[in-house]
Amino acid sequence: MTKAVSSRKDIIRRVSEEIRREMEGYRELKIMHLCGTHEDTVTKYGLRSLLPNNLKLLSGPGCPVCIIPDTDLQRVFYLIENEDIIFTTFGDMARVPFKGKSLFYYRSKGNDIRIVYSIFDSMNIARESKKMVVHFGIGFETTMPSTALAILDSPDNFCVFSSHRFFIPAMDYLLSLGDVRVDGFINPGHVSTITGIKAYEGVRKKYGVPQAIAGFEPEDVLIALLNLVKSIKSGDSELINEYTRAVTYEGNVKAQEVMNEVFATDDWEWRGLGVVPESGAPLKDKYGDYDALKVFEDLFEDFVEEEDVKKKACRCGDVLRGIIMPSECPLFQKSCTPKDPIGPCMVSFEGTCNIWAKYGAYI
Repeated sequence: MTKAVSSRKDIIRRVSEEIRREMEGYRELKIMHLCGTHEDTVTKYGLRSLLPNNLKLLSGPGCPVCIIPDTDLQRVFYLIENEDIIFTTFGDMARVPFKGKSLFYYRSKGNDIRIVYSIFDSMNIARESKKMVVHFGIGFETTMPSTALAILDSPDNFCVFSSHRFFIPAMDYLLSLGDVRVDGFINPGHVSTITGIKAYEGVRKKYGVPQAIAGFEPEDVLIALLNLVKSIKSGDSELINEYTRAVTYEGNVKAQEVMNEVFATDDWEWRGLGVVPESGAPLKDKYGDYDALKVFEDLFEDFVEEEDVKKKACRCGDVLRGIIMPSECPLFQKSCTPKDPIGPCMVSFEGTCNIWAKYGAYI
């Protein structure tokens, strides 16, 4: 055990030292990672403190709870207020507030809101109930295959409110905005196990920005950073796979097939990014009987979107775009805390604000 720990520390020390040597006398580089779990690793182990001042590691839109816009949340609340249903969701999503309300709020008022570990738990609830069960489908390509499988084998009293998003279009759109110079990306490990390396070829060819897929240990992130620095300095727009123990070029083909069978694409809004072309994942028309927006289509005709004035000062969207760090938001650890969050970046365990608060990164 001691030898293994020493080996890890030695790897981290040697890689961080090599990064410093590579960056000595070089221009400032901005690398953006695209995964909440990567931010947890970076902050928990203090990796930013090991980097030279001219190498900035930004946090991007990698939290699937954080990027869901308020309009989706409002529609869900509207559905719960007007229909006698069982609504299932994952834990993080239940705490995201809008105008002082959340899914936990509705549960406290007697609505049947249930926290599940997977969509298959929701299907089992539907099979044991006569009520309509609606599942809040969230997440990127990592969770979309399980939702697709559920749709293909679901009972008649089950449907999904899809807030799933395809991730790669957001990378393209983020670069097109030009808000922040991004010299390289650390791509999400979990998403990449599904999409494979090939999914990022379009972004690489269009923008010439090098990318590295990384695992989730501190040495994974540092090795990915080192490879990106070398790629940038050499002028190559490489697609680097550091996470070879889990990611292949083709990805999980079976998972891709089932996603393509069930989901269409549409231009959907992301918090902080706006409407991202072809990033939305609605269910295809032939699966309309399992699409909450179509099952309750008549109800949603009367839905009117509102604004949460309390969120006006929240800069979660800027955190998601890498424009600011959490400590630069005026609400951070003041009126917005993990115990009483205002923005979703402070709610989710994958949210950068929550992670910074948890590990005291702002101190």
